[in-house]
Amino acid sequence: MSEPEPEYDAERIQVLEGLQAVRKRPAMYIGSVDERGLHHLVYEVVDNSIDEALAGHASEIEVVVHEDGSVSVSDDGRGIPVDTHEKYDLPAVEVVMTQLHAGGKFDSKSYQISGGLHGVGVSVVNALSDWTEVEVRRDGGVHRIKFEEGKPVETLERVGETDETGTTVRFEPDSEIFETTEFSFTTLENRLRELAFLNKGLEITLRDEGTGEEATHRYDGGLREYVEYLNETKTPLHDDVIYFDSEEDGVEVEVAIQATKEYSGSVHSFANNINTREGGTHLSGFKAALTRVVNDYAEEHNLLEDGKLKGQDVREGLTAVISVMVPEPQFEGQTKTKLGNSEVRGTVETRVNRELSTFMEENPDAAQAMTMKAVEAARARRAAKKARELQRRKSALESTSLPGKLADCQRREREGSEIFVVEGDSAGGSAKQARKRETQAVLPLRGKILNVEKHRLDRVLENDEIRALITALGTGVGDEFDIDELRYDSIILLLDADVDGAHIRTLLLTLLYRHMRPLLEEGHVYAAQPPLYRIRGGGSTYDAMTEQERTRIVEEELGGKADNVQRFKGLGEMTPEQLWQTTMNPENRVLHRLTVEDAKEADRMFSVLMGEKVEPRKEFIKEHADEADWVDI
Repeated sequence: MSEPEPEYDAERIQVLEGLQAVRKRPAMYIGSVDERGLHHLVYEVVDNSIDEALAGHASEIEVVVHEDGSVSVSDDGRGIPVDTHEKYDLPAVEVVMTQLHAGGKFDSKSYQISGGLHGVGVSVVNALSDWTEVEVRRDGGVHRIKFEEGKPVETLERVGETDETGTTVRFEPDSEIFETTEFSFTTLENRLRELAFLNKGLEITLRDEGTGEEATHRYDGGLREYVEYLNETKTPLHDDVIYFDSEEDGVEVEVAIQATKEYSGSVHSFANNINTREGGTHLSGFKAALTRVVNDYAEEHNLLEDGKLKGQDVREGLTAVISVMVPEPQFEGQTKTKLGNSEVRGTVETRVNRELSTFMEENPDAAQAMTMKAVEAARARRAAKKARELQRRKSALESTSLPGKLADCQRREREGSEIFVVEGDSAGGSAKQARKRETQAVLPLRGKILNVEKHRLDRVLENDEIRALITALGTGVGDEFDIDELRYDSIILLLDADVDGAHIRTLLLTLLYRHMRPLLEEGHVYAAQPPLYRIRGGGSTYDAMTEQERTRIVEEELGGKADNVQRFKGLGEMTPEQLWQTTMNPENRVLHRLTVEDAKEADRMFSVLMGEKVEPRKEFIKEHADEADWVDI
């Protein structure tokens, strides 16, 4: 007979330390004070509600972006305790909101599993907000307390009666701390959708009062539906998603797998709802079991051609999501997103080995298709290796291993150096004349590179322009990629501000995302933003990056009258001096860092834009046509 569940009350709230220094050093607690850090505030509050759902006490969460710039997060959980905390002689909810590392997560009797920043979350949100208001529904009443800059300005009051339970936290981020306080509906929805997939049956609603946008996500199929969502734009090799969910040795393991005809695969791992971008023991266990099972099947059916299959062969075109729930997770790595619990590897490996072997025995057609795809991938891998070796031998015989059209910079150290990747000889010529030779290199590309989404690496490496780019960067590609060999600190895509330029940028990003992803993940890739217009009037010259900026300059700076408005149709139209002043000069230029904030959404979007299926691309264009600032036709 199991022991009765202990009460969730003030005694369960344990305090490790106070809230000092959070406002002085916010980045230490939320990573940054830019847009990413801003949205992280919402996720921390949501994580508390998710923990209530994991404990079996909440089924609905609502996130609202209000017109005044504040955000509220509501759930139907038990409600934060409001009785007096014995040690602090304060209401427990006030302790939770004002003390760092205070909460029920440190008492395993209150929460078996929890995510978030390990209890740091909601108190840090409170500290970094202009004001925070908490409403607790429990014990038959509605209780309310308010804070400003992390300090209580109103005592806890019982303001009404109710039969409901739950918590609502509403906060307005401090504009003096954050670089921006404007929330992105898309950014929030991506994370909330992910959480809904990871917590099957949990309903999460997002509303933006300012724009009227609203989205509700609930997935009773859990990760099975997640993989189906990720594969909407792909062609599966088997209809049913391989799926299992079980608990062993206190660790809950949920896995969903589906092989596709595509050449690019994606495996996403989570631990306690945290996206483990750096992997960890759960991912290692999954990969080891997957490779072993497919190799065993190939060997048993005499399908191997030249030695065993490698992990990368087996994962080609494979979409998989693995999620584990661990009572006491240990996170490692540079960004604390790598699971370190050694016991989890064996648990996951055993479970995947058993379930996947059973699936392949019971579904011979799917097993054959998956294995032959891996065999073909191995064949292509060996061909690509030969191509790289041939290229290296060829380069060694030439006077220089760098591409002839590369105008390299004089600096040999990576730090402070940058390479501009430009479209065409005309723009390349202007950029070479305009650049600062000491630190700026220029590599012109001829036309549109190969769409790597539709080809394996051996075919990709036959493309002259791609080979030139890989050689110039120095990192290698694919499984031979080594970011320590990167020759430039910044890779800047300098392309025309038209449809062709946007297409080439997408092709280049697809190449980097699929075969050189750490360049994006570690922040080395940028898009330069050349001006669209040059405006002259009143004896002055202005550059405008957008249509809206052009209109603003003409109306506000020039009183509605401009002597001349020149639209730049391409970089080749600019003189070297214009190109330097507007786009290459570090003191004047506008650069946008290109990162992979959400690998799953990026993966799906590359498939939509660059994949074989036309219908998802048509639907995307229909849905987003109104958002285009201008269309060059």
